[in-house]
Amino acid sequence: MVEFVSYDGKWPCLCMGTLTIKVDGKTYRLNHAMESGGCVWHDSDWNFEVEHGDWEVNLGEYPELEPYKEEITRVVNENVEQVCCGGCI
Repeated sequence: MVEFVSYDGKWPCLCMGTLTIKVDGKTYRLNHAMESGGCVWHDSDWNFEVEHGDWEVNLGEYPELEPYKEEITRVVNENVEQVCCGGCI
C-alpha cells in the first residue's frame, strides 16, 4: 500500500523537490524523482504558453519501489497539483 506524505517542490523548479511517501509502512524520501507531464513553448514573438500535465515518477534510484510504480504515480497525481512551471527553460 502506498500513502502520500508530502512533496516540497516549488517554483521555479517544481520538479526538483523531495517526495515523501510510505510504502507498506516504510517511509521513503525520493529526491528529484518527479517529472512534469506538462510543457512550455513560445511563438516567434516569445509569447509563452504553459500546458499542465500529469506527473511521472522516476524510480531509477529506487529499484525496490518499481513494483509500486503505478500506485505511486496514481497517489502523486491525486495529491500534487498537475503543473508545468517552465522553470527549466
